[in-house]
Amino acid sequence: MKKAAIFSNNPSDVNRVYNSNHQAQLAKITNLYPDIINLRDISLHLEKLRDLEVIFSTWGMFKLDDEVLSQLPELKAVFYAAGSVRNFAGNLLEQNIQVFSAWRANAIPVAEFSLGQILLANKGYFRNFRDCATPTGRASTPFRGRGNFGATVAILGFGAVGSYLFKLLQPFRLKIIVFDPFLPDDQARSLGVQKVSLTSAFQRADVVTNHLASNSETHYLLDKHLFNSMKDNAVFINTGRGATVVEMDLISVLEERPTLTALLDVTFPEPPELTSPFYSMENVILTSHIAGSMNDELARMADYIIHEFLRWERKEPLQNQVTLDMLATLG
Repeated sequence: MKKAAIFSNNPSDVNRVYNSNHQAQLAKITNLYPDIINLRDISLHLEKLRDLEVIFSTWGMFKLDDEVLSQLPELKAVFYAAGSVRNFAGNLLEQNIQVFSAWRANAIPVAEFSLGQILLANKGYFRNFRDCATPTGRASTPFRGRGNFGATVAILGFGAVGSYLFKLLQPFRLKIIVFDPFLPDDQARSLGVQKVSLTSAFQRADVVTNHLASNSETHYLLDKHLFNSMKDNAVFINTGRGATVVEMDLISVLEERPTLTALLDVTFPEPPELTSPFYSMENVILTSHIAGSMNDELARMADYIIHEFLRWERKEPLQNQVTLDMLATLG
C-alpha cells in the first residue's frame, strides 16, 4: 500500500470534508500516517515521512517549498479535495509531482446555485420581491421579468463551473452565449457553444453570470463600460471571483441605473468593508460565498478525490488531474 498522509493547516476542514467513513477508507486503502501535518510542525515529522508517496488534503493545504520537498524524495502525488490549487501546486508540478483536484465536484453546487438564480432573475423575482416588501408596493404593480422563454444568458468563463452550468441550462428555452478566450473555436463548435466577445456578452444578455478565474488577465476586467452597456432590467450574478470586478464601477452604475440588479456571492475583499455601499443598495443582494460546496455537499469532494486516487493507483484513465497549463483557468 502507498504511504500516505493528510496535510492541512485547518484540521477542522479536514474533518468536515473527509468524514469518519472517508478517513476509515483512506486508512484501509493506504498506509496512512496517524497525524495531520500542518506547516507549523512539519519539521517534527519529516524524518518519519521520507518514504511518503501520497498527500491527501483540502482547504488549508500549504505550499511545500524546495527544502521540504527535498526531504520528501518519494512524493509522487497530491490529492486535493477542494477546488483551486493555484496557491500551492506550481512548484509541485514543476518537480513532476502530480496534482489532482476535486474542482469538478466543487463546480456542481456552484452551477446549481447559478441555475436557480438565473431562472429566478428572468422571472423578475429579485425586483418583485423588493417591490412586494411593503403593502403599498404590493398593491401597485410589482416588477415582472420577461420570463425564461427566449431570454439570453451570458456565461463568462467556460471552465468546470461554466461548462456544467451550460449543460444544466439546456432543458430551458434560453439563448446561451459564452465569453471565454481560452475555449478553442473548434471545441466550441463541437459543443454547440456560441462564443461572443465580452462586450457583446454584456450588451446582449438578460442575465450575465460570472465564472471567470482570478488571474492577472482577469483582475478588474469587468468595469464601468461593461456594466453600463447592460440592458435595462438585466441582472449580473457573481459566483466566480470578486477580484474580476471593478467594484466601485459596479456600485456607480447600480446607483445610476436602479433597474439593474447584482447578485453577489463573492466580493473583493470578502466580506465587503464595513462602509461598502453594497450593504445598503436596494438593487444588490449579498450572500456569504455559499454557492460552493458546503455541509453535506463537502462529502462529494472527498468521494471524487478518493476515487481519483484509486484510478491513479490502478493506472486507469484519470479524470481530475491538474497541469501547469490549467492553473490559470482553475483560479
